[in-house]
Amino acid sequence: MDIVQTGSWGFGEGPMIIAGPCSAESEEQLMATAVALKATGRVHLFRAGLWKPRSRPLSFAGEGSRALEWLRRVKTETGLPVAVEVASPEHAMMCLEAGIDAVWIGARTVSNPFSVDAIVSALQGAEIPVMVKNPLSPDLELWIGAIERVYSAGIRKIAAVHRGFTPYDKSRYRNIPKWELAIELRSRIPSLPVICDPSHMSGKADLVPETAQKALDMNMAGLMVEVHNDPAHALSDKDQQLDPEEFEKMMSELQFRSSTCGDTGFINHLEELRNRVDSIDHQLIGLLASRMRISEEMGEYKCRSGVTVFQLERWLEILQSRTRHGLSEGLDGEFVGRVIRIIHEESIRRQDEVMKRLRSAGGCPPAGNDGEKE
Repeated sequence: MDIVQTGSWGFGEGPMIIAGPCSAESEEQLMATAVALKATGRVHLFRAGLWKPRSRPLSFAGEGSRALEWLRRVKTETGLPVAVEVASPEHAMMCLEAGIDAVWIGARTVSNPFSVDAIVSALQGAEIPVMVKNPLSPDLELWIGAIERVYSAGIRKIAAVHRGFTPYDKSRYRNIPKWELAIELRSRIPSLPVICDPSHMSGKADLVPETAQKALDMNMAGLMVEVHNDPAHALSDKDQQLDPEEFEKMMSELQFRSSTCGDTGFINHLEELRNRVDSIDHQLIGLLASRMRISEEMGEYKCRSGVTVFQLERWLEILQSRTRHGLSEGLDGEFVGRVIRIIHEESIRRQDEVMKRLRSAGGCPPAGNDGEKE
C-alpha cells in the first residue's frame, strides 16, 4: 500500500498530536477547550465526537450534525484543523460537506465490515484523511481488513489508531493494550502510520501520561488524547479526560525520542547488542526444534504404550517448575507462563499428529481412552 505518512497530511511535522473532548457537548464547551489547546501550541488536529455509539440507550449520544457548525467556528477562530468520528455513510457525507479536515472510524464500527464498506463508499475518492481504530476484539485480520477497505476507496491518507482491546479479565487498563498487535500491524504494513489513543486505553486520566510515553517509546506516529475544559462535568468518559493544564503538563514531560541516532559509538554498541540478541534467538530456535523432535518421539512412545497424549499432573509440574525457574532468573512470571503454554500446546499438537499417523498406519494399538488433550 502506498500510504501517505501523517507528516505529509498538512497538519504539521513530527508525531501527530490529536486532542479534544470525547464529545461536543455545547458550543461554549467546545470553544473553551479548543482555545485552551491552541494556546499550548502542542496540537496538530482538534478532535470531538458528534455521534456517540453508546452501550446504554439513555446515555448522552452526542449533539449530532448541529455541532458541525461549532467545529467550523473552532477551525475559523483557532486555526486548528478538526476531526470527527463517523459511524455511517450519512455521517461521512455531512463531514465532507462541512469541510471537516479528517475523520476516524471507531472501534465498534470497525468490528462490522458491512458498516466500514458503507462508510468508505460515501468517502470514495475523497482527499480527506481517514483514521481506523482497532476493533473491539484483538483480531488483527479484521483491523487490516478495515484499512484495506479504506484504501480500496482510493483514500491514501490513512492511519491506524491503537486504542486497546476489550478486556476479558480484570486489568489496570480500560482496554488492554496488546502492544504486540500494533507491532505486527506495522510489520505487515510498514508504510502505515499507527497512532495511539492512550485515553481509551487507560480509562483513567492519571494513567494517560504513562501510556502515552509507552506509545512514544514504541515509535508510534502520534497520540490521540481526550481533553475537556471541565472533565468532572463531562457528559461522556469523564474519568479518562485530561483538562488543558494536565494535557500541557503531560506534553512538557513526555520524552520524544528519535527512531535513529547518528552517533557512531551508539550505532556500533547497538549493533553489538543486536548481534548478541540474534545469536541467542538462533540458539532458542535450535533448542525449540530439538524439544519438538523429542516431543514427537514421546508421542510415538505413548502411542505404542497405549498412553494418552496429555497428563494433567505432568503439565502442572512443568508450568510451576518453569515459572519458578523463570522468576529466579529475573523474568516476569506471567511472561514465562505464556511462553511455556505456547511451547506445550505445540508439543501436544505434534504428539497428537504422531499418534494419528501411527494409528492410520496400524502402527500402534488403540488406547482405551484418549483422555484429555489440549
